[in-house]
Amino acid sequence: MSLKDLYKKPGHLIRRLQQIAVALFVMECEAFDLTPIQYASLTVIREVPDLDATRLSSLVALDRATLAKVIERLEAKGWILRTSSPLDKRVKLLRITQKGRSVLAAAEPGVRRCQRRILAPLAEEDRQSFMRMLERLVELNNDYSRAPMRTARNVNSHPLARRRRKFSKLATRGAPSKTL
Repeated sequence: MSLKDLYKKPGHLIRRLQQIAVALFVMECEAFDLTPIQYASLTVIREVPDLDATRLSSLVALDRATLAKVIERLEAKGWILRTSSPLDKRVKLLRITQKGRSVLAAAEPGVRRCQRRILAPLAEEDRQSFMRMLERLVELNNDYSRAPMRTARNVNSHPLARRRRKFSKLATRGAPSKTL
């Protein structure tokens, strides 16, 4: 394969665009010491208070090991709190702090500028077409990801989720009930 061929591959171009998007985000939000993954995680924690790391992982499409580090950093910065679930002390629930809310609010203009800058080289109609195609590609290829996004809309429709439910019903059918 020639370099010319490499530079025209969709995977290579998507990786490059992601590098550019991160660089623009860092430029716009460097005053807040905020990364794109931290921004996404904080936004989800703000919108879905008292969620656990597993659910956060599925909503931001990030593997659990990487997300654990993100959560540690967010907690160290005082942007989130981790508390034990009243139902299961092993489960830690996440909640945004006032400091975290303030950072999100202050960073929002820079985040919006970043998003505009990513698409700015395209004409308006091309921006809309690009976003529709990008959303479709991500949605249709979601299950190939190391950390697929699972929203309320698609978590139960996933083929593996259907198989797990079917297996769970078969496994518990006729099984003696457990008491603790």
